[in-house]
Amino acid sequence: MTDTASATGPGTGSATGFPYRLVATDLDGTLLRSDDTISRRTRDALAAATEAGAAHIVVTGRAVPWTRHILDDLGYNGLAVCGQGAQVYHAGEHRLLTSVTLDRQLAGVALAKIEAETGPLYLAASRDGLDGDVLVGPGYAVGGDLPAVPFTDASDLWSAPLNKIYIQHPTLSDDELAEAARRTAGGFVTVVMAGAGIVELLPLGLSKATGLSLAARRLGLKAADTIAFGDMPNDVPMFGWAARGVAMANAHAELKAVADEVTSSNDEDGIAVVLERLAA
Repeated sequence: MTDTASATGPGTGSATGFPYRLVATDLDGTLLRSDDTISRRTRDALAAATEAGAAHIVVTGRAVPWTRHILDDLGYNGLAVCGQGAQVYHAGEHRLLTSVTLDRQLAGVALAKIEAETGPLYLAASRDGLDGDVLVGPGYAVGGDLPAVPFTDASDLWSAPLNKIYIQHPTLSDDELAEAARRTAGGFVTVVMAGAGIVELLPLGLSKATGLSLAARRLGLKAADTIAFGDMPNDVPMFGWAARGVAMANAHAELKAVADEVTSSNDEDGIAVVLERLAA
């Protein structure tokens, strides 16, 4: 899957009959199937959209170090929005174009307020940069085989710039934890729920829409040019920004509630179903 628009300039979808000039896709649970692959049908549908003049931008909650290997394996050469909007990354050049970091003092206050409400949390943190480590504290469960560095001394968490902090709780559900975090610390950080076991604290005001708007601007594209695909509540701002938001059948109810359309699941080529219809 190659982002031809990144090499040739902004797409001209409206001139070729394809109704959108930008296709923005979340990664996990959306573009990727459950086995972390992309079907041939979805690859072909995206290739047809880009050949028709549309740009494709991956928009993921993963920071660059947890995204880069996937994009490289896919042969993806365009822009990617990583870290919930904190990073705009040029995959073809392996270059970080923009990066927003978390105010560590505010994050410390936010954590204290959340723990005063919920009790002790399990913590992890994503360090800034192309090769920033993900630090994982005692009790925090990392999904899959993603690389992480364990820590036991809390001071290690704050020793370098961070994109985000991950929080887990021994008994609260993800939705309960996210709601408690927003209620107690929403004035200090942005709280998002990005997947099973993934509740994150971000720089205040940051969202996928923030990063996507920056990436789109680099291609000369606008919200009105954009169709977006996603599956989790962290995709809500992206749907609010884009002209059309399409939720996967496997999406969280919060995202389905604001979607313009619900397509098939990520395992049933939901992106391809919509793109093929639009191309026809």
